[in-house]
Amino acid sequence: MISKDCVAMILAGGQGSRLGALTKNVAKPAVEFGGKYRIIDFPLSNCVHSGIDTVGVLTQYQPLVLNTYIGNGSPWDLDRSHGGVYVLPPYQSAKAGEWYKGTANAIYQNLMFLEKFNPKNVLILSGDHIYKMHYGMMLKAHKTSGAAITIAVMPVPWEEASRFGIMNVDENGIITEFEEKPKNPKSNLASMGIYIFDYDILKKYLTEDEMKPDSSNDFGKNIIPAMLENGEKMMSWKFSDYWKDVGTISSLWEANMDLIDNPPKFDVKDRLWNIYSRNMPLAPHYIGNGGKVSDSTITEGCIISGTVSHSVISAGVIVEEGASITDSVIMSGVKIGKNAVIKKAVIGPECVIGDDVQIGVSSDDNNKYSSHLCTDDIVLLEGGCEITAGADIPKGSMVEDKKA
Repeated sequence: MISKDCVAMILAGGQGSRLGALTKNVAKPAVEFGGKYRIIDFPLSNCVHSGIDTVGVLTQYQPLVLNTYIGNGSPWDLDRSHGGVYVLPPYQSAKAGEWYKGTANAIYQNLMFLEKFNPKNVLILSGDHIYKMHYGMMLKAHKTSGAAITIAVMPVPWEEASRFGIMNVDENGIITEFEEKPKNPKSNLASMGIYIFDYDILKKYLTEDEMKPDSSNDFGKNIIPAMLENGEKMMSWKFSDYWKDVGTISSLWEANMDLIDNPPKFDVKDRLWNIYSRNMPLAPHYIGNGGKVSDSTITEGCIISGTVSHSVISAGVIVEEGASITDSVIMSGVKIGKNAVIKKAVIGPECVIGDDVQIGVSSDDNNKYSSHLCTDDIVLLEGGCEITAGADIPKGSMVEDKKA
């Protein structure tokens, strides 16, 4: 048996309920991002750049689009004879299948997969973060320290610290205390949900945790506290570049806007760290005589005859004459009719917006489409919606009906 130094496991099975209608029929990591990518492209590309050639992608909720998208892994150079990328659904036994009960249980159910590669270390990642990280640097630090686990951490604003798992560390970066989403955090050093484990130790703790009927089978709630309690050496590894958890509509919108700010907060055009994706070849985009584009990214296959300002436009979008799009994310295959006005919106794939429609322009205290998920006045349209000519969709709306 050939032993791998490190195998990566990407947790990509979450329902993504905070993304509302965007994840009704699509797993969160398969949601479109940045015009020509999907969220899963970022951890997969990071693995390639970091020299990690064996990756398990743990799927569960609405996996069809994600499974099809990953395929044999060739866009990420992960179609290997020994290694490569593997899509791992919940374990099916002769009697029944069992849903992943938590992040730790998801890895536990795939210990047989890990055994095939006999890894020295296991890298555990989330499938819903936008960032560029060289995992090889973290792995080197992990091996040098001799720790049982190394956790990637970064400082967050104090007012946001209660949303994260918070680490307290000593002067050498050794983790001395861990608090999962504390009400009164003692530190603002947050776990990024990126872990490197010594494989034998990981296997031991997962197996013990599985035997506890009252466990949530979760890394943050169960595995990490148990390791701390048992005095395992646990190291932090600080990260200071761009990182965004895009688990909410607001954060997904913000991360897209970060690509087109001047200068961009996150550069997806970095030739030294390409973000690989599976894209169909399309004709070049076309800007018509009346078309105007500023501070935006326009993907292949688009026809722009209206005005686009500070927006992310995905492949195959049609913007007709007189239409105006501002501060918005328009996903693939959307058609926007004449004189439509769209402000601060996330429009799902294949939507059809009729002529003279207004989206995100007006306010309405009695808005029937109002949603607590659409904060900061953002409007979200489920993929495939048809918005009839002249309709007015107010700020803070989430439209899930196929016709509105």
